[in-house]
Parts: sequence; C-alpha cells; structure tokens
Amino acid sequence: MTLKLPGGAATVNVLSLRPFRRLWVATSLSSLGDWLSLVALSYLATQLLPKHSTGSTVAVSGVWLSSLLPSLLLGPLAGALADRLDRRLNMITFDVVRGALYLSIPLDLTFNFFNRLTLIYAVQFLASCASLFWTPAKDASVPNLVPPDRLEQANQYSLFTTFGTAPVAALVFGALDLLARPFAGHAPYLAFDLALYFNAATFAVSALTIYALREIPKRNVSAQISAPSVIKAIWEGWKFLGQTTVVRGLIIGIVGAFAAGGVVVGLGPTYIRSTLQGGAAGWSGVFAAVFIGLAVGMFLGLRVLKGFSRRRLFGLSIVGAGIPLILIALIPNLVMVTLLVVVLGALAGVAYVTGYTIVGREVGDDTRGRTFAFLQSAIRVILFTVIALAPLLAGGISSAVQAVTGSSTLTVGSVKYGAIGDNIVLLLSACVAVWLGLVSYQHMDDRRGVPLREDLMAALRGGPFVPAPAHVNGNSPTSPPRGLLVALEGGEGSGKTTQARLLSIWLREQGHDVVATQEPGATKMGMRLRALLLDPAHGGLSPRAETLMYAADRAEHVKSVIRPALMRGAVVVTDRYVDSSIAYQGRGRALPVNEIAQINQWATGGLVPDLTILLDLPPAAGLGRRAASRDRLEAEPEDFHQRVREGFLTQAESDPHRYLVIDATQPADLICRQIHDRVRDLLPDPVPPTSEANTGSFPAIVE
Repeated sequence: MTLKLPGGAATVNVLSLRPFRRLWVATSLSSLGDWLSLVALSYLATQLLPKHSTGSTVAVSGVWLSSLLPSLLLGPLAGALADRLDRRLNMITFDVVRGALYLSIPLDLTFNFFNRLTLIYAVQFLASCASLFWTPAKDASVPNLVPPDRLEQANQYSLFTTFGTAPVAALVFGALDLLARPFAGHAPYLAFDLALYFNAATFAVSALTIYALREIPKRNVSAQISAPSVIKAIWEGWKFLGQTTVVRGLIIGIVGAFAAGGVVVGLGPTYIRSTLQGGAAGWSGVFAAVFIGLAVGMFLGLRVLKGFSRRRLFGLSIVGAGIPLILIALIPNLVMVTLLVVVLGALAGVAYVTGYTIVGREVGDDTRGRTFAFLQSAIRVILFTVIALAPLLAGGISSAVQAVTGSSTLTVGSVKYGAIGDNIVLLLSACVAVWLGLVSYQHMDDRRGVPLREDLMAALRGGPFVPAPAHVNGNSPTSPPRGLLVALEGGEGSGKTTQARLLSIWLREQGHDVVATQEPGATKMGMRLRALLLDPAHGGLSPRAETLMYAADRAEHVKSVIRPALMRGAVVVTDRYVDSSIAYQGRGRALPVNEIAQINQWATGGLVPDLTILLDLPPAAGLGRRAASRDRLEAEPEDFHQRVREGFLTQAESDPHRYLVIDATQPADLICRQIHDRVRDLLPDPVPPTSEANTGSFPAIVE
C-alpha cells in the first residue's frame, strides 16, 4: 500500500516509517494471537466432551461468549480508562498478561489442576479484557507515529491487519493439527498445546517490539473516569434511529446478518466435527474461508457492482447470504461447505462495507457518532444473544429427535446428518436472514419502480441505469410533494446564468413556485466565501482549501436555501452545483475526482439534481465573451479551462439520463427552447406547448 503525496510527488509506503512499522508488527502479532486463541479453544471445547453430546455445542458457545462478554460489559469503560494510562506500558503489560494466561491452558491439559472448560472460559474472558485495554492504546498511538497526511493509510493498514490475521491464524492451527496427528495416540491435545505455545510467543514478541518503540509519548492523566453503559447507549440510539426510515432499515438488516452469523459461529465447530468429520484442520479451513470471503466482499463487491444503488445492495446482499447458508445446512460435505462459506463471507463483506458507507453518507455529522455507537453496541448484544441461544436450541432439537428415534443422527436418503439440531437451526437462521433482508430492502429501496433485474444488468454492463421515477427521491404517493432541482453547468461565458434566469422566468409564468439561486454566494456566509474564492488577489490559494471552501458554501446553500424550497414543493434552479467542483477542482486542479465527489456527497447530504443542464462551449469562445471581466478562475490559462470542459463532458457521459448537453454556440432562444422541452417532462403538471406562445419571445438577459 502506497501513499501519493500532494502535488503528484513520488509515492511513499507508510511502512517505511520505522515507528509505525514496529507498531504494525506488534498489532499483527497481537491480532494473530487473539484469533488463534479463538480458533484453537473453540475446537478444544468440543474435544473435552463426547462427540455427539449436546454439551459440546454449548461448550463452543461458551468460548465465544467469554470473548464477547468483556466488550459488552466493559467496552465503554475500557476505552475511557485506556486513554488515561501510559499507552506504551499499557500495551507491554497486557501483551505479557495475555501470553501468561494462554500458557496456563497447556499446563492444565498436562497436569489437570482445574476443570478444563472452566479454565478455558476464565482465560478467554480475562484475555479479552486485556485486549479491550490494548486496542484503544494502539489506536490512539498511531497519530503520534505518522504525519497527518499519512494517517488514513496507516489506519487502513491497521484495519487490514486486524481482520487479515484471522485466516492466517486458522491456517496456522490447521498446520499444527496436521503435524500433531501422528502423535494423537500418546498426546491427544498436542495440537492445542502447540497452538497455545505459539500464541504465547506472539504476545511475547509483540511486547518486546513495543518495548523497543520509544516514540510513543508518556501520559500522566488522572482525571475522573466515566463512560456510558452499553444498554443506555442502545436505548438512546434506538429512540433516535427509530425515527429515520433508512437507518431503521439498516438496523433490521444488521440484526438479520449478525443473527445468522452468530448461529454459524456458535454451531460451526460441532457441525464440522459431528456431521462433516472435518476435525480441527477442517474447522480451521472453514474459519479461514469466512474471512477470505469477507475480504473479497469488502474489496471487490462494490467494484463489480459499480454504480448500483447502495441501499438496494445492502438488503440484497443479506437476502443473498441466506442462500449459501441454506445449502450449508443441507449439504454435509466439507469441501462444498468451505466454498459456500467463502460465498457467505463475501456477501457479508458487501453488506458490512455498504452499511457503513450508507451511515457515513446519509447520517448527519451531529448524529453519526451516536449511530455508529449504537450499531457497535447492538452488534455485540445480537451476537451474544444468538451465540448463547443457538447451541441450546440445536441441542434441544437433537435431544428431542434422539428421544423419538433413539439417535440424534438422521439419515435422509444417502445423506447422513450427525446432529440434526445443528442443521435445523442453521436452516432457521437462513430463513430469518432472508426475511429480515427483504424487510430491510423494502425500507431502504431508493429506486422503486425500476426492476431490480434491470439495475443488476446495468451494473454488470457498466451502465447506464434506468432513471428512477421522480417520486423516489423524496416523494411517495402519500407524502407531501417534493420539488424539482435543476442545475445549470458550463464553463466560463457559456451562458448558463442567462439561461438560468430565463428558465426561472418561464417557470414562474407557468404558475410554479420557483427559487432561482447560484453558487457560490447564495447565503450570507456564501457571499463572503464568494468574495474570497473569486478575488484575483488570492491567486495562491491551495487547491484543497479551494475545494473545501466551495463545499462549505454548498453545504450552507443546501441546508438554508435548496432543501427548504424542495420540501415545500418549489422548483429550484441553481446556477452551478456539485459538477462545477468536480470539473474545476477535480479535472482543472488535478485533484482526485472521487475524493471531491465524496466531500460534496457529505456536504449536500447526497442531494442530486433531477436534471443537470450542461452548456458546452469551447474555452476560447467562452473566455472571449468574458474578456471584460476576469475573476480568479477566469484568469486561469486556456488549457485549465479545456480540462474543465472535458471534466463536465465526462460526467455527462457517465449518467446520460440525468444530463442535457446543449451546444452553447447556438442562439440563446434556440437553447432556451431545448431546455423548456426537457424540463417540461419533469414538471408535476406539464406545461402545454400551446401555452408558450405568449411567453416564448421574452428577451434574453445578457450576463
């Protein structure tokens, strides 16, 4: 992973920074140890009880509950406390603590000092408590080790390491199990001993790496510590989020996804052992497959379906995840289950990244923190509840079948199910996931009226997409009418200001409530920003600062002018909008277009024009019209304006249904008629062509 420096300088790998590289190594080892403990101990729990007993399923869930319970009870407090401690000493101490805890298990397997399952639960609980303190200290140390312009890349490395070590841990455990099999007769727990010794070694090396990392500053803070309870955060978050349809649909989908995921986690080891006869190596392979699928979904899913509605994709991915889960329950074949788990993980990865993208784009900054906190707390509660209940339900079903037939094993045709309760609960969880996915899809669908198949095919072909009916962007047959947003775009001297005025006059004469506005400068704050942005005296303004100033003006413009007008059903005609920033700062200033689009998506709350009219004109002709007036942008060289023109045209080509591209070298009255013809079709009450005879000859207003 590399970083491109401002101004197009050579790329630099963030791992070339030695302090961060050391912290990244420690993070990798610590994460590997955490995942390896889960893989090894969850399977060890099944080995400590008879193969087909109900207790073996419950024992596995106990390992996962021991891991989740600390974050559920102590998560907020640990985060607050970890920020009060010396971070370097914190990480060293809790690495040593985790290593010592995991060493106690192989010693007990040899000498049998305690009840083995009880010790496993206690160790996993205490080690997870230690991780709660270690992780915030690590996250808080990263900004001290990298410059601000490299922080995003550093966080990406940390996130990748946190999840990327999971399949590595599974493969390590699988390899150790294969090495230990020849000695299984004399040392039945050798694979687990080796895994836990390896685990302790990773924490020891992590502690030594942190010890050598002197760049982490010491902290001496002793203020009073307080943190909200998880239950309180969930209750307050639910009261707030229940008022928002989109986020409510998001929550419903997350409940379905993590309920199904919790069942897989709780039943996976016993299902693989009892029905699939996969052993420890089989469990490690399936565990690795989950995270391989997650990575595929998170990194490739959105690229394959580029342009597809994110709201639709979220619900669709959850519904889709139910299909491989059904097949996993019905096909007791280890190879097929492993492949299906990759598909299941990929769909879960798409849902995960899509859901968080929706929150980031559509939830306001003043409430986004509460939303994320609620989702994190809700996920913990859902996983905790499902992992606790699924094994009990599966065990109860298996016991009932055994009471009736004399065995918990059921044979259907030539297919043999070792513990039928596992299969039934997996099927039930798949049905729940599909049902909640459909409910979530119905809540969030922003393209009602457009067949799903057409959208999918357009995404696979790379577009174009069929435009959604006008009511989808804010109206419904039973809701108050939403107005119409028309943006006029174009280069300097293209005549867009003239046409914006003419269009506003024409719409008013037809009886419409019209708001004519412009960017920048439509608000009091915007007027000040406009003076700064267009003043030739500020020629040295940073392109990034320029981009942010335009986005700030646009955010205030949307909040104060555009949205209120749309909510009352008015037609808004704006002279410039988001496309200008993408064309001028993106193509003209050579800044990353996707970053500018994301900034403006956030600034506008995702508000997109119903129609964008692009007046296309060669730069030389346009600048010639404006020779008497040279603001800061007009004074740029002609090649800059040529790039701007190309930027506008590229955007229009990407979404032809939303754009009307007009040759601006034509007479003003001809351009005016073309605009009227297109806008007429979008109006709630189309203007009859015969009524235009009295207004079509209105004289043009010269810029």
